[in-house]
Amino acid sequence: MAENFKPFVSPETKMKEFTLKSILLGCVFGIIFGAATVYLALKAGLTVSASIPIAVIAITLGRKFFKTTILENNIIQTTGSAGESIAAGVVFTLPGFLFLTDHGGDKYFNYITILILAIFGGILGTLMMIPLRKALIVKEHETLPYPEGTACGDVLIAGEKGGDFAKTAFYGLGFAFSYAILQKVLHVISEVPVYMTKQTNRFFPSAKVSGEITPEYMGVGYIIGPRIAGVLVAGGVMSWLVLIPLLATLVPPDAMANQLVKLGYLASLATPGGKGNWNPLTHTFTDFSSAVYFAYVRQIGAGAVAAGGFITLIKTIPTIISSFKGSLGSMKKGETAAGAAKVEVPRTEKDLNIKIVLFGSIALILLMAFLPQLPGDSIGKKLLVGLLVVIFGAFFVTVSSRIVGLIGSSNNPISGMTIATLMGTCLVFISVGWSGKLYEPMALVVGGMICIAAANAGGTSQDLKSGYIVGATPMYQQLSLFIGAIVSSIVIGLTIKFLDKPTAAMIANGVTDHAIGSTYFPAPQGTLMATLAKGILSYNLDWQFVLVGVFIAITMELCGIKSLSFAVGAYLPLSTTLPIFIGGAIRGIADRKRQKGNVNIAAEEEELGKGNLFATGLVAGGAVAGVVIAIMAGVDAFSIFGLTIDLPGWLNAVNLENALSHSMGEGTYYILGAAFFALMGWVLYKIAIKPQTAE
Repeated sequence: MAENFKPFVSPETKMKEFTLKSILLGCVFGIIFGAATVYLALKAGLTVSASIPIAVIAITLGRKFFKTTILENNIIQTTGSAGESIAAGVVFTLPGFLFLTDHGGDKYFNYITILILAIFGGILGTLMMIPLRKALIVKEHETLPYPEGTACGDVLIAGEKGGDFAKTAFYGLGFAFSYAILQKVLHVISEVPVYMTKQTNRFFPSAKVSGEITPEYMGVGYIIGPRIAGVLVAGGVMSWLVLIPLLATLVPPDAMANQLVKLGYLASLATPGGKGNWNPLTHTFTDFSSAVYFAYVRQIGAGAVAAGGFITLIKTIPTIISSFKGSLGSMKKGETAAGAAKVEVPRTEKDLNIKIVLFGSIALILLMAFLPQLPGDSIGKKLLVGLLVVIFGAFFVTVSSRIVGLIGSSNNPISGMTIATLMGTCLVFISVGWSGKLYEPMALVVGGMICIAAANAGGTSQDLKSGYIVGATPMYQQLSLFIGAIVSSIVIGLTIKFLDKPTAAMIANGVTDHAIGSTYFPAPQGTLMATLAKGILSYNLDWQFVLVGVFIAITMELCGIKSLSFAVGAYLPLSTTLPIFIGGAIRGIADRKRQKGNVNIAAEEEELGKGNLFATGLVAGGAVAGVVIAIMAGVDAFSIFGLTIDLPGWLNAVNLENALSHSMGEGTYYILGAAFFALMGWVLYKIAIKPQTAE
């Protein structure tokens, strides 16, 4: 029973907790992991929980340099994890502004608007969790495990008892940084080895196999495991080795080009370039597989992702209904008990005042109505948008918290919730006569803020669970979540804008306006949200392709396969899912090796396993290095004390790709890159099968 639960630090204990150093360290981690999450989510449409890595690093640094207590370490990970949650919500929706009709949303894809929506969404998610903490975290302690939160609490307690967990994670971080320098600075390692059959091939035309062989993808694959990684790559195999060769055989090049013109990927049939590099003189493409992907397969994938999100949401409807009823019932019981007798509230039960939720919600609605940076041509219309945000927010924050309590944040169907919100908003708009491209950005604002709020609510719930286990003060955690949301949002917006600026290499490959939405940063969820908003409000969706994707998702469900993972794989380039699958395969092989040796590891111990920690380091190191190098490549030359600093020019000067590919041949250069990736996989495997010993 929850009433008999005793936290690690008793309510009577006085210990340093909400201190300046814990908040500052948490903000630093929030900035780092927030930026890394932006990079990873834009490229692969995936995120990895930051709470446990932050807790591991906080324990190590805190013990050696800052003399932090367990409650301070909890505040560090609580503050820092807000960055990862908000970054995921932002990246999954707000890039959709770039893909609305006639570029009508481009003006809202600016730093200030992104910052405002990120902060508002983050605050909304935390606000709505204040009255739900006692109902979901305390009252249902035995029935809602909150897997990541429980694991993070165990990490914090284990760290207090002793053990140096972070060493392996730091090894992974260093390895990933070194690999990234060789790959993204010196270009000794090929970034994307490719093998593609010609369009004239009689047996298998325009089939492409490629892999973006980065440490972050291998690390993500290892963390998510062989099952999910296998389903992801299966979707990619269907798109790139089934649908694309088939359509390349059946569809004439001129029909492909016309479809690309319709979608805005090609200026006209008389204009060379575009996706697949159209040649108007010969009426052919240089890269047929890319042309088919952008003309048809991407829309099929979008339909599959939408259906997969909805199916996931439908399957959780019983949980949603019981969650909403249970949360309301628990809150009423708590209010009745509180009114019966006025007693001193223990430290571990002190929440922020419920009035903050009420006045905070009203303030959000008013700010959304009067801030000129948000879409809407009248205060009345923007008030409706603000009201929809709070109503949908209250519902889906409750849903999100309950679901992650049962199945974990990694399995939280946020895409499904966002799709449901977006479609519900569009239907409300249509019912009051608001249709057309003018209202697309307004619909996306509602969907974006709910996505951010739901993502942050899921992360907040895990943090509050960790705090409940270790004996933290909820009020301090809630304050640190507000601070983390604001600070990390500042950097998340900057990171998105930096990554959206095409580098010289991107421009040379035809990416001139926005890097987001290109093959460099596909932003799969953002493009899906824009497709839905445009299609519903303008009645102009290519339903024939979307419905093919819908029934592919239904087919997967009938086969007993999670359709959302398969659909995301079908939407993404195979170059993304293949290296993720390799990481998952390494995890499967390592697990089987341990099973043969009769080494059984509990789930909570697996989170602290050497393989998981090294993979976490690969993800963090690779993603952070990617952000840093992208910023270096994107800044203009500047002067300091009369000395001109030209970072893009320096990066170009040390680029060895042309020299190596010319001297050894392109095929051998690709093989060299694959060999480095194989070496990284071998290192990960050897570390993963090492016996678990106290360090």
